Amino acid sequence: MERIIENKTFDEIRPGDTASMQRNLAATDLRAWSVLLGGGSAGVNGSKEGSAALATALFSSLAQSQLPGPGSAICSITLDMKLPIKPGTAKTTLTVKSKRPERGTVLLDGLCADESGIVIASAVVEVEAPRSKLRRSTDAHRLDGLLEECRGLKPMVTGVVHPCSAGALAGAVEAADAGLILPVLFGPGQELKDIAEKAKLDISRFEVINTTDAAESAHHAALAAGRGEVQALMKGSLHSDVYLHGILDKDAKLRTGRLLSHCAVIAVPEYARRIIVSDPALNIAPDTDQKRDICQNAIGLARALGIEVPKVAIVAAIETVNTKMPATTDGAILAKMADRKQIVGGIVDGPLDLDAAVDAEAANTKHIVSPVAGLADVLVVPNIEAGNVIYKDLVYMAYAQSAGLVVGAKVPVILTSRADNAEARRFSAAAAVLYANAASKDPSILLPEISE
Repeated sequence: MERIIENKTFDEIRPGDTASMQRNLAATDLRAWSVLLGGGSAGVNGSKEGSAALATALFSSLAQSQLPGPGSAICSITLDMKLPIKPGTAKTTLTVKSKRPERGTVLLDGLCADESGIVIASAVVEVEAPRSKLRRSTDAHRLDGLLEECRGLKPMVTGVVHPCSAGALAGAVEAADAGLILPVLFGPGQELKDIAEKAKLDISRFEVINTTDAAESAHHAALAAGRGEVQALMKGSLHSDVYLHGILDKDAKLRTGRLLSHCAVIAVPEYARRIIVSDPALNIAPDTDQKRDICQNAIGLARALGIEVPKVAIVAAIETVNTKMPATTDGAILAKMADRKQIVGGIVDGPLDLDAAVDAEAANTKHIVSPVAGLADVLVVPNIEAGNVIYKDLVYMAYAQSAGLVVGAKVPVILTSRADNAEARRFSAAAAVLYANAASKDPSILLPEISE
């Protein structure tokens, strides 16, 4: 997806003009800044230097993207760091203090506060404002954009399955607070109350369906989804196989006749496109027919997230067919199946190695002519090991944001790791809301007409 940003020229700017942005900061963001400054990994709050650098970057980013916006040049930032930055939501605000016509600059007062409104840092920012109007399109690749896209949509009644940990319960509460879901909690009632009290979470407003164990939670939640009592399901702290067993039970009536597959939506700071990796968590060693469903499911999700014609790369170790490497023959077969309309709604090509799939320069160097090379929106991996390694490598070592969703069932199935933080659960809920909304308007998102 693209978003348009437009600047304010020096003549248009008035004292009192203001702009703000919210960013969800993970522990990995803070560690990354500490490492960049040579401080090494300094715990979940990063180093003092890392906090100051991150706050400076937030003020600079807001000035150059919104006020004044494109064409601005930062002259100076005087920072007053009051508290170390911690993981969570940070709101940054800039307000025009005065203008300096003789220099063509604007002075802005800046504030950065945490999710409780406590001021983390203040600043005085001097910016050389643009003299001419500029409009730029930019890839809205960060997953914060998913939350923005959900504004105006009704919260989705969601069965939260066995959220018997502080992290799982916090994910549901934060998704509710963000207006994404209306949680129905399936789990041991007293245990949920005890966890909520200890974690200082308010769950009194949510319906609780009392169950005795994880299997019973999954069973009753899936039945509720099949009856239409909840519109989506969200994994809590139970094992994925227990969670999915309830969903696949015939009595739940959630099957569509197509393979269920997991999609990880990933936004890497250094890469200006969202990428869907499939399947990193559900199907162990899919055959060619199963990969066809995995492709189709991922195309549907990509379309729901705003990519009109998704480009799908069938990933292998090399970009040529080698019959001793099944992933390469799968790539060639799936590409031809897409030509024959057995996979629809996107452009499929393969085999492609990972660098050629995501980097146009690498594809050119290898003389690969492909409508997908360097532009992939979806990476279909050979097996669960490859997908899981790519996904976790990007999240834990490249500081990527992530969301996890199982598609192919009648309702969105939110599937995150038990180690995922509340932010990942919130992003996953947003992806589910957008997927359900798109499918309600266009049934081909979920059940496309394909040639058999």
